[in-house]
Amino acid sequence: PLSGEVVPPIGRPIDNVRTYVLDQNLSPVPPGVPGELYVAGAGVARGYLNRPGLTAQRFIADPYGPPGSRMYRTGDLARWNSDGTLHFLGRADDQVKLRGFRIELGEVEAVLAACPGVAAAVAVIREDRPGDRRLVGYVVPGDGTGPEPAAVRSRLAGLLPDHMVPAAIVTIPEIPLTPNGKLDRKALPAPDYSGAVLSGVPRDARQEILAGLFAEVLGLDRVGVEEGFFELGGHSLLAMRLIGRVRAVLGADLVIRDLFSAPTVAALARVVEAVTGPAGRPALVPLVREEPMPLSFAQRRLWFLHRLEGPSPTYNVPVVLRLSGALDTDALRTALGDVVERHEALRTVFPDVDGQPYQDIRPAAEARPDMSVGTIAEADLADAVDRAVRHSFDLATELP
Repeated sequence: PLSGEVVPPIGRPIDNVRTYVLDQNLSPVPPGVPGELYVAGAGVARGYLNRPGLTAQRFIADPYGPPGSRMYRTGDLARWNSDGTLHFLGRADDQVKLRGFRIELGEVEAVLAACPGVAAAVAVIREDRPGDRRLVGYVVPGDGTGPEPAAVRSRLAGLLPDHMVPAAIVTIPEIPLTPNGKLDRKALPAPDYSGAVLSGVPRDARQEILAGLFAEVLGLDRVGVEEGFFELGGHSLLAMRLIGRVRAVLGADLVIRDLFSAPTVAALARVVEAVTGPAGRPALVPLVREEPMPLSFAQRRLWFLHRLEGPSPTYNVPVVLRLSGALDTDALRTALGDVVERHEALRTVFPDVDGQPYQDIRPAAEARPDMSVGTIAEADLADAVDRAVRHSFDLATELP
């Protein structure tokens, strides 16, 4: 987490699932003491398909369950809180999570080390730009020169899923180690994604604009028109960002698969030319609603439960923040107003006529949220927060 960021607890086990926080001897640790998280119960699989080695590492006998049961070693570090909930502390092994995928770094390293001309290899997750985490592979050549990084990456693309293919392959003379013999991650050089971006210069204004957008999203100084977006370190999240920038700048109504099928500036320029008409994309403007709109399915469910049970906090989504320093209440009040003005759902109430509900979207000028500021003793804080998050909204009259 970032400095000062609050990490929410994992919570408690769901039904038919057992969780243990164990030490290296598989003995339970007391509350507040870090340990490794294991999961057992009905939801645990029997292992990985056709992966006996990895299965043996992760799925082990459950010494605290019924005979023959097994538990899964998550690789997560956790501790029990005093209230019986679990708190996540980090990773205990080389398994990492990148863009929603769990990746075994050891598996990537094994495939890297098996490439011809590679004597040793490591794989790490780097975040050289804030918020842009990438998988990077480092290889030590076995014959003094080693294979071309592009050839290594191409080989991995044929052996591993896309999310396990490093965004860059870096050749290093040796693997840096700390004094106690562990990998010195800080000594690994940052990959240079701009080493081959001089392949082709833009031939027209469209290509020049696209090359600038490629470079902007990838964090490079410049990009050649024949260089592939994904070979330069792009991934699916950056691809979505690039598509959004192309839509905003060139008015081209592209979708994500267009970039996968045309990953270079030159190829994508032809796609943009094909989908961009003389007038460009039509402007998005609000529609005039002359008749009351019916509720959406989700709104109707809430309205039904509201009529059945009366006002209830069941579907509240409370967020409690602790801020340090001076609070600019005028700026916060204005920001809340801007959000409500932007999103109609936040200024929509559900009145009904003869038992038929409809959406009443209040004008933005009349729907500014009323933010009250007060002072309270610390001893009374918990009760005040509890009352606030349990507020029951009247869906027919109160703004959500």
